[in-house]
Amino acid sequence: MSSSTQAVPFNFPELLKGGILPLGILAIVAMMVLPLPAFLLDLFFVSNILVSLLVLMVAMHTNRPLDFSSFPSLLLIATILRLALNVASTRVVLSKGHTGTDAAGKVIEAFGNFVIAGNFAVGIFVFVILVIINLVVITKGAGRVSEVTARFTLDAMPGKQMAIDADINAGILTPEEATLRREELTTEADFYGSMDGASKFVKGDAIAGILILVINIVGGLIIGITQFDLSAGVAAETYTLLSIGDGLVAQIPSLLLAIATAIIVTRVSATGDMADHIGKQVSLSRAWLPVSAVLLLIGFVPGMPNLLFLGAAFIAAMVGYFTQQREKLESTQGEMGENSDEEDGEDNQHSISLKDVTDYSPVSIQLGYGLVEMVADDVSGPLITRVTGIRRQISKTLGFVVPAVRIRDDLTLEANQYRIRIGQTIVGEDKIFPDRKLAIPGDDSNVKIAGVEVKDPSFGLDAFWILPANVSDAENKGYVIINPESVMATHLSQVVYKHAGELIGQDDVQELLDNLAQTSPNLVQSVVPKLVPLHTLTGILRELLNERVPISDLKRILEVLPSLLAKNLSIVETAEAIRPALAGLLIQQVAPLNEALPIITFDSELEHMLITMSRQSGEEGLVLDSTLAKKLLQSISETSQKFSADGKQAVLVVSPEIRRQLSHITRQHIDDLLVLAFTELPEHRKINIVATISNDV
Repeated sequence: MSSSTQAVPFNFPELLKGGILPLGILAIVAMMVLPLPAFLLDLFFVSNILVSLLVLMVAMHTNRPLDFSSFPSLLLIATILRLALNVASTRVVLSKGHTGTDAAGKVIEAFGNFVIAGNFAVGIFVFVILVIINLVVITKGAGRVSEVTARFTLDAMPGKQMAIDADINAGILTPEEATLRREELTTEADFYGSMDGASKFVKGDAIAGILILVINIVGGLIIGITQFDLSAGVAAETYTLLSIGDGLVAQIPSLLLAIATAIIVTRVSATGDMADHIGKQVSLSRAWLPVSAVLLLIGFVPGMPNLLFLGAAFIAAMVGYFTQQREKLESTQGEMGENSDEEDGEDNQHSISLKDVTDYSPVSIQLGYGLVEMVADDVSGPLITRVTGIRRQISKTLGFVVPAVRIRDDLTLEANQYRIRIGQTIVGEDKIFPDRKLAIPGDDSNVKIAGVEVKDPSFGLDAFWILPANVSDAENKGYVIINPESVMATHLSQVVYKHAGELIGQDDVQELLDNLAQTSPNLVQSVVPKLVPLHTLTGILRELLNERVPISDLKRILEVLPSLLAKNLSIVETAEAIRPALAGLLIQQVAPLNEALPIITFDSELEHMLITMSRQSGEEGLVLDSTLAKKLLQSISETSQKFSADGKQAVLVVSPEIRRQLSHITRQHIDDLLVLAFTELPEHRKINIVATISNDV
């Protein structure tokens, strides 16, 4: 029987998470309280240098600051480690320093001997210089950069959020991509805010290093002379070496982390690390060759170290030469690539890819080149802002999230032409003039004004595109002035309302069900899909939306559906049967609750005739004679327009038997007319019969 073992790969993150990091932080705290032997001090000092070098190398090889987002926390831990080592080493220096220069371990002794080299004053001055470099130059500069970066990052967040919203509205980003962008923005703000505070750790550590050095020297002299009867010279030699060695062992890792901090806060996002980033940007022949020429001139000046300057000039000239050759090679390759692209374009101009013929945007607006400026790079552009407002309003009214509207240019259109599509179908198009205003006559204005005479694309009213200079004159003559983006947005709104049923799919319905399941989980589970399949529910909601019936009360719809299943109704008939339960949502959009609902009705003779015609037509529905249909629609339209002129909307109320067929007929000619059955009128609402259409039409 044989057995095989599989090697487990070394997983440092899991190891760090599993025990090293928590135990290490506890050990750091213990170092501040418990005395440590000299060999443990050596071990921890070497570990401190290792961590500092590792952080510096990671910072240098990071492509962008956010790739090292744990840096502020790591900086805090490293700072606490150094301070804990300072406390532990100070305890050993002051308590056992009289025994010799090796009392605090080999590392401190070696650093002290190396820097002092037999001269205490030199050692102290070198240490002070290192502290000045760390504190005054690197740490102060990095702290200032962190502060400014954090401030500008936070100030820029609203604009970046608006840019993401604009990209979503334009169809450039998907909701998932937008979520990732927003999370990255939040992480960026948190990172630079943390870096602003973390830079203070390095500054405080440098100041603490100076104070600890003074305490070790002064305290060591006092303790050595008074308690251990050392001579002043021996005490000064011993404790100065130990203090400077201790300070250097802590100060050098502090300097390394200060450099890492400065690198992180001064980095910009790039595709390569710091060396690659700098190398690409300083590799300019036109920079190296002038440097070589200047060094060459200095090399010929009498009294200068001529060989050094001439050697430096030669090196700079060689770098400039090879850089120039590389630039020529890249330029040649670029030209070859362009020629290759042109050749490929010529070869492929007759081929068609799938991207050329597919566009899965639910709603899209195509603009002629003269209208592109309305959605130029400005995130708060007038058209994008209006489209966002339209989507939000329609979504609230109808009860589902209207898909994002993709806006793109189309060179096949005329300069001022735009086109609205639902899926691949063109459902609206017209022309607007971005440098003009649309003037629509008011009730009392019948005077023509100078401008381009057109029909309003939304309501078919006579209108004029006028110059901005003529706006005041037009207003004085009773005209209503509308901005170009408002004209297009209103047209879009009308189209979206009309085709709302085509904009909702099974994924959207499932999202509505998931949202409802948070408050009514049992209702959702008992109806969908046990009683009603998802595709059937989607078809019912589409039928309701086709007649602008809001589906915001999805709970009510699911409560009504089970009682209709026994009737074995079709999707259209089921939607018709649900309407009375939802009619209140539709009616409240027409007239406020405290006002009477204006309705238009047919007289009994006309209505009876239409019902008879519907029954005789059978499955074909209501089939009207062309003359009768024309007169009937004209009469309904004239009555509806009278109320529209007063800013009101009347509702046509008919028998349930002919409601759906009549609604289908009128919807083709009168977009905003609502047709209700008398069974859909709420009992508690007051009604006002404003017109009765007779058989004499």
